[in-house]
Amino acid sequence: PQDPGFEEKFYFTPGDLGYKAFDTKFGRIGVLICWDQWYPEAARLTAMQGAEIIFYPTAIGWLPEEKPLLGEQQHCAWETVQRGHAVANGCYVCAVNRVGTEGESEFWGQSFVADYYGQIVAKAPVSDEAILYAELDLDALEDHRRIWPFFRDRRIDSYGGITERWGK
Repeated sequence: PQDPGFEEKFYFTPGDLGYKAFDTKFGRIGVLICWDQWYPEAARLTAMQGAEIIFYPTAIGWLPEEKPLLGEQQHCAWETVQRGHAVANGCYVCAVNRVGTEGESEFWGQSFVADYYGQIVAKAPVSDEAILYAELDLDALEDHRRIWPFFRDRRIDSYGGITERWGK
């Protein structure tokens, strides 16, 4: 994004390798970075690669002038969109967020793990660094994907417009 204090558009360009999932001894994972968390397509394409767990390493927080008026809403949006990715893609989502401050930015911490129903099963504190543990049941996830067959029932014939920059 292009946010105050984070002039990322001047340092990074979008990747060109697609969205990937990787087999690990803990399950098949996908990693999407920070800004990717706002886009349902990134989560969907990663889950379609077989990701059972999607990780979002993130550095997001408030600016002092925004926090009193918009802080709660901004945090709610951040958490809700990622919980929605877990539900819509039948996967676990691990949102890893920075704590502390840098310049004017106050990072809101609160890393969390959401299950495939969007329920938060583990959450870190606001201001302290923490290692967050959660037990993830991949067998139950497989059963869930059969019961809620979101991938099977996708309406791919109606998605042509998604490649347009803006709607008509």
